[in-house]
Amino acid sequence: MRRVYTRKSMSEYDPRLIAPTCLYLASKAEESTVQARLLVFYIKKLNSDEKYRYEIKEILEMEMKILEALNYYLVVFHPYRTLAQLLQDAGINDMSMTQLSWGLVNDTYKMDLILIHPPYLIALACMYIASVHREKDITTWFEELHVDMNVVKNISMEILDFYENYKISDERINAAFSKLDFKP
Repeated sequence: MRRVYTRKSMSEYDPRLIAPTCLYLASKAEESTVQARLLVFYIKKLNSDEKYRYEIKEILEMEMKILEALNYYLVVFHPYRTLAQLLQDAGINDMSMTQLSWGLVNDTYKMDLILIHPPYLIALACMYIASVHREKDITTWFEELHVDMNVVKNISMEILDFYENYKISDERINAAFSKLDFKP
């Protein structure tokens, strides 16, 4: 969706139609197709405003417009492949370090990092956090990469700030349960 709006205007393409069409197109590209009729059904179920209820025909027409806007190029790079290669290159065979790094990458999708930084820098930042957390010294390996460590550390700080800002306290959980009249 972001790539569409780097080439086309929001006034030209309605975001309420672009969003489900991009979801439909992405599911096709990843070979886990969602039927257009089911997508339309759930949009209608979730959205009560008649003005923004789209039909299958409109989604299929917008699919072609999106493909044209993207020049039929649907490849999107994610940090996962890079992370696996970097962990292997660093000689890290520790499963807990791998799982922690992978989990950190998963959580970066809740932030806007993927829109701002290249995937390899996000992968490096996740490895950096995991290495500090697991007390693995891979500073020599990082130095050999010839990567600006200030950028990697800044991305790491953004990830850690995310965890700090979105930490859910026991008090908030208990308050939510009390509103539901539920005892954990």
